[in-house]
Amino acid sequence: MQVYNLGKVPWDESQLIYHALARLGREALSLVSPASPYVCVGFHQDVEQEVDLDFCRANQIPVFRREVGGGAVYLDGDQLFFQLILHKDNPHVPKRKQTFYRKFLQPVIDVYRFMGIPAEYKPVNDLVAGSRKISGTGAGEIGDAVVFVGNLIVDFNYEMMARVLKVPDEKFRDKIHKTLYDNISSIRRELGPDAPAVWPESRLNALLAEAFQKMLGPMTPAKMDGALIHLMDDLRKRMSTAEWLYQKGRRIKARDVKIRAGVNVLHRVHKARGGLMRADVEMRDGRFGRVHLSGDFYCFPEDGVHRLEKRLENKSPASVRDVLTGFYLEAAVETPGIGIDDWMQILTPGK
Repeated sequence: MQVYNLGKVPWDESQLIYHALARLGREALSLVSPASPYVCVGFHQDVEQEVDLDFCRANQIPVFRREVGGGAVYLDGDQLFFQLILHKDNPHVPKRKQTFYRKFLQPVIDVYRFMGIPAEYKPVNDLVAGSRKISGTGAGEIGDAVVFVGNLIVDFNYEMMARVLKVPDEKFRDKIHKTLYDNISSIRRELGPDAPAVWPESRLNALLAEAFQKMLGPMTPAKMDGALIHLMDDLRKRMSTAEWLYQKGRRIKARDVKIRAGVNVLHRVHKARGGLMRADVEMRDGRFGRVHLSGDFYCFPEDGVHRLEKRLENKSPASVRDVLTGFYLEAAVETPGIGIDDWMQILTPGK
């Protein structure tokens, strides 16, 4: 297994490297941070609903869609990323995703506690210091690999995080800002303004590498080679296109609109334990037409959401629970923190 301790890299490379390592079949730990800020949206999200794209364009803030679930985030050089890539059949990989998170967040907990921050695991996939989140993490499957990504938050720009999100009005944005400040912490906030100098990036990355090696065994230091660079370039071409970024954004976004007799478009939102869920559903004569499901939740495998959309087409709302029950039993799908009752909240027209 290899460790790529790369420090600051161009913003897009901070995402492209783990996508490429997974496709190359390399088991590795990548330690990077972006040299400039950007916004990153989750695989299942609708970028036009989640991100203030006009603000990002005006301020030259790039937007990137990753192949891992979760929500839209503002990322900058004060967030140090760890990216663990393992084969699906690696004996270290638990079958259940919640067990996976608990296991592989332990090295990060150890680093925080070594620094004097009392970090603890909080299901489904958070680390908290007291009542505040102190690491954002997510996992996904890319090719034959399981990818686990997260960060050490040295400092956090609450204002920019609130600003890049799309909100209905400025009063709501102020509420988001306050909620972010009340619920997200950082090394600087926990240990004082001198903490970033005491705990520089190189030292923190070394601690992360040591903690993960205690669990997984020795790792060989590695640098980006020709094959990795070439694949990252290829992925950059695909993942920087409008087709990739807006793939969820071209769908129906109307809310409870009657199109004609027997045809309605419904929009539903539900906050589940595992994340925010959205459904945009076309109803035709009492049956589902086109169905679009999105949100900042996690689904394993990643195409499970698309398969569920297809299963629901032409079904009646009365059959939704049976469809969902069969889906989970037959499709070997996991949605941590989201169950059948949560789907019912957004797929039942009367809700």
